[in-house]
Amino acid sequence: MPITDDDGLRDLLDADTIAVVGCSTTAGKAAHDVPKYLQSQGYRIVPINPFADEILGERAYDSLADVEPEIDLVDVFRPSEEAPGIVESVIDRHEARDDAGAVWLQLGIANDEAAELAEAAGLEFVQDRCLKVEHDRLVASA
Repeated sequence: MPITDDDGLRDLLDADTIAVVGCSTTAGKAAHDVPKYLQSQGYRIVPINPFADEILGERAYDSLADVEPEIDLVDVFRPSEEAPGIVESVIDRHEARDDAGAVWLQLGIANDEAAELAEAAGLEFVQDRCLKVEHDRLVASA
């Protein structure tokens, strides 16, 4: 069952390191501006973008499997139909490294199959919500 209550969202926002799948090099795009905001709020951002070497001053990785640092939360800026495959890669990482225990699909991104996969694997899961909006509402303005 996806997390929808404020207490559950607050718990996820207690993360330190957020991998951003689909992080963009283009200022003005949500996939760039949201991670930039999160970085300004003290989160370590780990960009996942196979077409970039560096984003927001951080090394960009081709895939979650390539990421060296420990990850708390995986934030997804990819089309809804890609979500199940991304969740599967999070599950693989979680099982191999015991990190990446939560997946957050950004506003406009939702997929029931991804939700079911995450739930079956014991991952925390949020879909169709903006991490920046929820952080601002629940943490920054609290």
